[in-house]
Amino acid sequence: MPQQINRKILLYFFLFIILGTLNNKNLSKLKFPKIDTIEIEGLEKKDNSEFLKSLEFFKMNSLFFLNELQIRELLSANNLIEEYSIFKKYPSSLKIKIIQTQFLAYVNKNGRNFYVGSNGKLIETKNNSENLPYIFGDLDISKLLELKKFIDNSNLNYNEVKNLFFFSSGRWDIEIKSGILIKLPSEKLVESLDLSLSLLNNEKFKNIKSIDVRQKNQVIVNGQ
Repeated sequence: MPQQINRKILLYFFLFIILGTLNNKNLSKLKFPKIDTIEIEGLEKKDNSEFLKSLEFFKMNSLFFLNELQIRELLSANNLIEEYSIFKKYPSSLKIKIIQTQFLAYVNKNGRNFYVGSNGKLIETKNNSENLPYIFGDLDISKLLELKKFIDNSNLNYNEVKNLFFFSSGRWDIEIKSGILIKLPSEKLVESLDLSLSLLNNEKFKNIKSIDVRQKNQVIVNGQ
């Protein structure tokens, strides 16, 4: 950050010297180079190309007077993007590095299919090619992000989750890929998940079909 600030100070000082030594006649003839190269990296090749098209009109501008806010607005509006960095390479190149959002789940809303991103946004898709958990219920994305954190802090591997069932009370049920259903409480999710996993790893409970840990200090196990 200090290095970027120093570069800006030098740039402004350089422009000040140039403009200060030019008379009005010369100033009218002064031309700054327009942007000739825009590079984007971080998205899939097709998505990179499509997003690059939306930035083409910036090539009409000089890098010295670029409205960076407009670029940031375009980047923020793209649901595939989690984070980004903008680099100006004077005199005429612009580079944008993108971190793509992580797809967490798959959901259908109003007849349309979406991936749910770790950035809290929905990304429309034709099919679940990512083999992600399917969400049943009226999804609250903030609750899914919260659940993902709890799972990551537990002994359950998120990749083992097959389906997620969300209830209006804010509670979740989780079906893992072995077909076992875990009925979770509204709080203390990490402890409840770890308790469920410990039972699944116990030979005495190898025929479990569901584990209900919704009630405090009580576990209900259903077998075949």
